[in-house]
Amino acid sequence: MPQRILPTDVEGRTPPSLAHPVRLYTRQMEANTRFPRHTHPWAQVAYSHNSVLRVQAGDTAWVVPPSRAIWIPPGIEHEVWVVEAAFLRTLYADPSVVTGTLAECRVMEVSPLLRELIAAMDVRQPLPPAREQALAALILDELRRSAPLPLDLPMPADKRLRALCERVMADPGSALNFDDLARDVGASTRTLARRFRDELGVSFSQWRQQAVLASAIPMMSQGMPLAQVAQTLGYNSQSAFSAMFRRAFGQSPSAFLHRPGSDNEAA
Repeated sequence: MPQRILPTDVEGRTPPSLAHPVRLYTRQMEANTRFPRHTHPWAQVAYSHNSVLRVQAGDTAWVVPPSRAIWIPPGIEHEVWVVEAAFLRTLYADPSVVTGTLAECRVMEVSPLLRELIAAMDVRQPLPPAREQALAALILDELRRSAPLPLDLPMPADKRLRALCERVMADPGSALNFDDLARDVGASTRTLARRFRDELGVSFSQWRQQAVLASAIPMMSQGMPLAQVAQTLGYNSQSAFSAMFRRAFGQSPSAFLHRPGSDNEAA
């Protein structure tokens, strides 16, 4: 399916302000739709209860599972892909609210309370000012409390290191090891291992696991059997893949994808 590129999601929309610190917009999106790279002076939250989102923000790629959200602070250049047909909710937040845990991009859990608060703001008529302010304050408090998820995939600036990472992203289940990949990009494993640590702050094996998780979640969301996901991503068994997934997220793949109450959201 060819990719559909839309105007940026800020065109024609009223920005947030001190009087209206949180603004909510909703829209039905077609599959494989992309908002090209853009930036704006306010913060943004994007989430869908029924689709995976892929986001490039700064030098990091993010995967956002269904019923999770991504927080993007003001001034960060970003690009958003909607993988499947989706009901997309976008919150814009005034830059004055960006403090503490909201100072950096992150994928986060969307608590049942946060879902209810956002739904309460999703009305056709303007809310009474006192109610709007109260809902905005509660939404922002829940966002600050939301648990972050390890779904970031930092991308290096070094050309050889980036070529290696792009090779892994294109085929995360490849049997090639670090030595093979280093040889392909024309560098020693010692040099690349050091640069991985210096530039990205993680080892290659840690980064590769993140790339696997970023690939696995869309596959699982689209209904691919877990055994097939494991095989596609280079695991010898479904149980080995599930064990890795549980270490990363503290729950099984099926529990991670199942979000109680999310199936009942408006679409």
